[in-house]
Formats: sequence, C-alpha cells, structure tokens
Amino acid sequence: MDENLKKNVDESWKEQADKEKEELKNKEEDMPPPADFKFFVTTLAIQATIFMGAMVNPATNQKEENLPQAKFIIDTLDMLKGKTKNNLDKEEETLLENVLYELRMQYVEKNKGQAK
Repeated sequence: MDENLKKNVDESWKEQADKEKEELKNKEEDMPPPADFKFFVTTLAIQATIFMGAMVNPATNQKEENLPQAKFIIDTLDMLKGKTKNNLDKEEETLLENVLYELRMQYVEKNKGQAK
C-alpha cells in the first residue's frame, strides 16, 4: 500500500513539473526577442514599409498609406546613422545602410506615383 501511495506522489510530481515546463515555454514564446540594434532598425524599417502601403498593418489588417510618417521614420534612421557613426560593428552598419537605401528607393517610387 505504501508503494502505491509513493507511486502516486511521484507521478503527481512529474505531472506538476511537466505543467510548469509548459507554462514557462508559453511565457517564453510571448516574450519579445532581446533588444539589440539590428532588431531596432528592422522594426523601424517595417513600420516605414507599412506607412508606405507596401505591407498590411498588423493592427488593422489593412494596407494604409501615410507618406509623411514613412518619411519621418526614414529621416529618423538617417539621424541614427549619423549619431552612431564609427560606433557600429560591420554587420550593423551594413544593415543600416541597406535598409536606408531600400526605404529611400521605395519612398521615391511612391512619390513618383503620387505626382502623376
């Protein structure tokens, strides 16, 4: 009889441990990635792309266009480039350069379409 009681306790402990692992896993999935420069730049680039109407806004599930806001974000990234000059590693510098180039080209294309 003592063995059955002990066995139930052990199994109960395992079930509780498994439940806690699952809860921890779910909490980790809900957590944002660690903050770093590349993530920050990429997040701003996505916002600019959304404001240029090239991506669906995840908050509204619709494409929206707000070119002044897109330009503000592009200008912010350019300011960030100037403020971080000689303080980025090669990968971060290349990412920022490429993102700025792509966003500027998208912005110019959008403005061409607006001018017609």
